[in-house]
Amino acid sequence: FQVGNYKRTVKRIDDGHRLCNDLMNCIHERARIEKVYAQQLTEWAKRWKQLVEKGPQYGTVERAWCAFMSEAEKVSELHLEVKSSLMNEDFEKIKNWQKEAFHKQMMGGFKETKEAEDGFRKAQKPWAKKLKEVEAAKKAYHAACKEEKLAISRETNSKADPALNPEQLKKLQDKVERSKQDVLKTKEKYEKSLKELDNATPQYMENMEQVFEQCQQFEEKRLRFFREVLLEVQKHLDLSNAASYKNIYRELEQNIKTADAVEDLRWFRANQGPGMSMNWPQFEEWSADLNRTLSRREKKKASDGVTLTGINQTGDQVSQPNKHSSSLSVQSNTVQSVQSSYNPFEDEEDTGSTVSEKEDNKIKNVSSYEKNQSYPTDWSDEESNNPFSSTDANGDTNPFDEDTSPAMEVRVRALYDYEGQEQDELSFKAGDELTKMENEDEQGWCKGRLDNGQVGLYPANYVEPIQ
Repeated sequence: FQVGNYKRTVKRIDDGHRLCNDLMNCIHERARIEKVYAQQLTEWAKRWKQLVEKGPQYGTVERAWCAFMSEAEKVSELHLEVKSSLMNEDFEKIKNWQKEAFHKQMMGGFKETKEAEDGFRKAQKPWAKKLKEVEAAKKAYHAACKEEKLAISRETNSKADPALNPEQLKKLQDKVERSKQDVLKTKEKYEKSLKELDNATPQYMENMEQVFEQCQQFEEKRLRFFREVLLEVQKHLDLSNAASYKNIYRELEQNIKTADAVEDLRWFRANQGPGMSMNWPQFEEWSADLNRTLSRREKKKASDGVTLTGINQTGDQVSQPNKHSSSLSVQSNTVQSVQSSYNPFEDEEDTGSTVSEKEDNKIKNVSSYEKNQSYPTDWSDEESNNPFSSTDANGDTNPFDEDTSPAMEVRVRALYDYEGQEQDELSFKAGDELTKMENEDEQGWCKGRLDNGQVGLYPANYVEPIQ
């Protein structure tokens, strides 16, 4: 009820408009997080589905493993639905309510704010005027009291001064009387104005409370609306009560439980083990075409991959293989020896080997072999000629290392700041220099090395060659 204190209530209206903006920004940021999470789930599912399908796992356990990727894709769809609900329903609802509740004026501010302020000012104006009169009367009364006290003090001092004549003493006494009369008049006026203020106070309080209640009702609408919107946001975010969400994990559990080790072993025995059909050696007549078969096969395999040969045969010895001879063809893009200490499930910083989105064309290097891999039938019992008896088979070298053949290295300078998003990406600032080790690939990424020795990928359009 103090003069001007109603401004706190008026400011609450402007705060309500700003809070609508804050709530919309809050929902918008959460929707963006849901979208990014959904995209990451989809990318993860796509990458690992390819890895599992091309990897050595087979049978029902493979299907159970792939069920996790299916779960990720379905959950991704649900989170995209959450993002859509937040933006298309909740965000738009707040935006429309704000537009209907707050009306901007031509001169700035809101119509609701001006109406509240005008109502408070109108209710307070008469009482504020009387309060001003009371303050003036109070000031005059206190000044008169001060003057009376000063006059009495002078009169008292003059009585002790023999140098003053009776006429001067009379003037001092008259001033004391006048000051006493002024005190009575100002006191009476002060009491009268105060009484008038007291009489006007009940009406003033009623008018102020009436305007205040109008502001309370407006604020109540906003608070109830916010509560309603927050409950709707909660329902959109709460996937635990969604039947489709529960079905995803119920289906995932069923897929995992269908994994049967006995069934997988039976399948492997029938297709890759003793149960396979076998063309046992039988007597074959000699044919002149056999002389040309070997050379054709060697040429064909040489074009497909790497051919390791140690052949010592003549035309007279074709029908009987020499035990000192060996012939093994290895397809360079499929057969790889697996380093014994390598664990593909360790953290990326522990193994130094990752599979990023930019290297989907290299995902076949993660598995030791592919399902449809064909093995050569040439063999030899001579261990000295076995190409897998080298250090590669013992795990001394890493078969997953990329080709280390020398390439043209170029010094480049960063045009912009870049913060690596993956473990295999470089981070640098604008102006930093680094070495480009490989040219730009189809996705627009280059491989480079920082001056501290770190090697990784970076966007090709973020750098320029150093002249």
